[in-house]
Amino acid sequence: MITVNLYYRGTNGSARAFVEEMETSGIAAAIRKEEGNLRYEYFQPLDDPETILLIDSWRDQAAIDAHHASSMMTQLAALREKYDLHMTVERFVSDDLGADEQFIRK
Repeated sequence: MITVNLYYRGTNGSARAFVEEMETSGIAAAIRKEEGNLRYEYFQPLDDPETILLIDSWRDQAAIDAHHASSMMTQLAALREKYDLHMTVERFVSDDLGADEQFIRK
């Protein structure tokens, strides 16, 4: 699994407005239904009302590539422009928890 954390930063509530439009327009729901999408969830840091975190997980790189080639990316890019958002990205590849498993309370 590949997880991408995208931090959307704006001003005057623009990041929050972007998420609201992603949800109400159906774009986020459509992305969640794409083949290989495992997670697509937005969060807001408690100490930063101008930032939204998107946690976006995919089965593999092929699923991400198909997503990037989809028509939804054009819509998503237009909304980013509309709300004048700037982004930073972190990318993680999951592996077996191994020795860390003993510290996870289930």
